[in-house]
Amino acid sequence: MIGYAEGMAEIVNLNRFRKTKSRAEKKAQADSNAVKFGRSKAEKQQESSSIEKRDRNLDGHKLDE
Repeated sequence: MIGYAEGMAEIVNLNRFRKTKSRAEKKAQADSNAVKFGRSKAEKQQESSSIEKRDRNLDGHKLDE
């Protein structure tokens, strides 16, 4: 009987296992997308300031009717 307990497998809740696996896969995908498409705060601010500057320059060159 002593060897019997050692040979048994651990009981696993399959729903919990599936959810944990799904969460891990989604986290890996999110990390991948963050590296692929993410930009730092400084990069976003630089782009927005360059767009604003471009718009101001364009507005300054418009002819009045």
